[in-house]
Amino acid sequence: MGDASGDHTSARQVAVLGAGSWGTALAIQLARTSRRTLLWGRDQAHLEQLKARRCNERYLPSAAFPDALDIEADLARAVRASDIVLVAVPSHALRGTLESLAAHLPAKARVAWATKGFELSTGLLPHEVARAVLGESVSLAVISGPTFAMEVGAGLPTAMTVASSDEVFAKELAESLSAHNFRAYTSSDIVGVEVGGATKNVLAIGAGISDGLGFGANTRIALITRGLVEMTRLGCALGSRKETFMGLAGLGDLVLTCTDNQSRNRRFGLSLASGDNIEAAQRSIGQVVEGVPAARAVREVAQRVGVEMPISEQIYRIIYEQVSPKDAVKELMTRALKPEDA
Repeated sequence: MGDASGDHTSARQVAVLGAGSWGTALAIQLARTSRRTLLWGRDQAHLEQLKARRCNERYLPSAAFPDALDIEADLARAVRASDIVLVAVPSHALRGTLESLAAHLPAKARVAWATKGFELSTGLLPHEVARAVLGESVSLAVISGPTFAMEVGAGLPTAMTVASSDEVFAKELAESLSAHNFRAYTSSDIVGVEVGGATKNVLAIGAGISDGLGFGANTRIALITRGLVEMTRLGCALGSRKETFMGLAGLGDLVLTCTDNQSRNRRFGLSLASGDNIEAAQRSIGQVVEGVPAARAVREVAQRVGVEMPISEQIYRIIYEQVSPKDAVKELMTRALKPEDA
């Protein structure tokens, strides 16, 4: 049985699960459209601070909560009261969060996520994890694209993609997010949108390493361009459409994450280039660096489906095999020459 479209009217209430920077920013954006929004997180003390101060001082201190945004400490109440549940947790926490919400999900509720990355233990994409946990009858969607939480929280103009095999759900979720400052496009290519999100963090580490070593603009754009080839190659092998990678969730997210220091993954690469080891580089960021586990997951998936990803392979070797960044670059530059479209 495929995704159930149903006959839904506009969402009455949305529950956002995950009170980090991205979950908070999405909850604020949903509430800006006068959509009643509930924000839930695992840290009860943190939720009490959010409720008292009406902002997330830990992650988005300058973004005040709209009146339509409420804090809900009880997961069951948040899920049961909502007809859309939006999960915004790191990839390692996705399955556990879905398992927790499954018991409370109303019959007609739909589930979306803003989680990016393959599941490390299985190599599954987020929609495959969601389908395994929630079953075939629940409508699913993914939100992705070139977005930094701080800028969304500040209300700066932003565009991203909502992908679902349920066209009605995709449109409704896009409308729920869209306002004068935010434009959401729809897609039916869930796999392509998720592969873009799963690989761009790995490549952003490489961009940070390259810039940190002083290799310049030529190197950076070569890495981004050839990284896009790797991303597209992997996505198409997994069943996505090539054109998806020329859009917001592919090229857009890749360029954003590789070129701006708001990216934790780029800053992690800069730290490695300065001589920090993996542990010190992660400590310097102070938040989850998704590209670190993603480097291993992307490599394993690429090997499983027989896709060549030389840049991603070298980033994996830097992180997990202690190859020096300069040696990794030398390895890439001395590979056998080939046609660009090969």
